[in-house]
Amino acid sequence: MPFSPEQIAELNLLSLFDTTSHQEGLKVHQHSAPPDTVDAARRLHDKGLITQVDGGYLTNLGSEAVELTQKLKSILTAP
Repeated sequence: MPFSPEQIAELNLLSLFDTTSHQEGLKVHQHSAPPDTVDAARRLHDKGLITQVDGGYLTNLGSEAVELTQKLKSILTAP
């Protein structure tokens, strides 16, 4: 089964988080961000991956999800 557009938006948003520092978060501006990004942030918050509905910081589960996302991206882009 393929990834849904909603899941792709969530993966794209997770890929924006800096994994080298837990002190850096993201802010998704509802008035200027694309609607799919705003919705993705809300879903990630509902799933317990980020601390705020408009971004914030990664939770422990969110950090794990980002690591897995990065691994998947690396595998898929390998020659």
